[in-house]
Amino acid sequence: MNHRPGGCDDVAMARLVSVNVGRPQPLGPYRGGTVRSAIVKAPVDGRVRVAGVNLAGDDQADRRVHGGPDKAVYAYAIEDTGWWESELGRTLGPAAFGENLTVEGVDVSGAVIGERWHVGSAELEVCQPRFPCFKLGLRFGDPKMLKRFTRAERPGAYLRIVREGELGAGDAVQVRDRPAHGITVALVARAVMIDRTLLARAGAAPELAAGLAALMLERAA
Repeated sequence: MNHRPGGCDDVAMARLVSVNVGRPQPLGPYRGGTVRSAIVKAPVDGRVRVAGVNLAGDDQADRRVHGGPDKAVYAYAIEDTGWWESELGRTLGPAAFGENLTVEGVDVSGAVIGERWHVGSAELEVCQPRFPCFKLGLRFGDPKMLKRFTRAERPGAYLRIVREGELGAGDAVQVRDRPAHGITVALVARAVMIDRTLLARAGAAPELAAGLAALMLERAA
């Protein structure tokens, strides 16, 4: 999938549509029990504090694989949500994919690993794509959603918190400090999930989450 190249002009009108948070809650049946997740999030009003490894009011059910410095904030583009609405034939709206930040005017999956976003008084750095687990299938009531999400190559981006601050719906999203290596979120996702021949190239981005980079380069060897 081709994502449009970005420059200052591309993001001049970029904005934060909504800030979404959620706490762990029962999501659905799994292996004879009920699994809990915080993938179900809802937009909140006002300013939201971004600090440590989270947004105020947000949490994760399984911190072994979710959360942490390199998964502090998850962003998804409202344009991609609109694409999914057409694919699925139903209305989704903000936070449909469990994202913290629903943004408009930013090619999130085409974001370069290491590019920095200034939103409100916070500064965030793109560091890896989202790789869905079975909980996405439960969220949509469709176990095939994992494969569909992978094949769509619209993974969204996880960002680390570089400077703590506050942000809110309507804030401008200013993309700055875009690295010249050009390795995008979508390329990393494609390398891991679809085309192993891209592993060495995609895993070489210096700002990529360290654990993911190590795994990719090991697989490429």
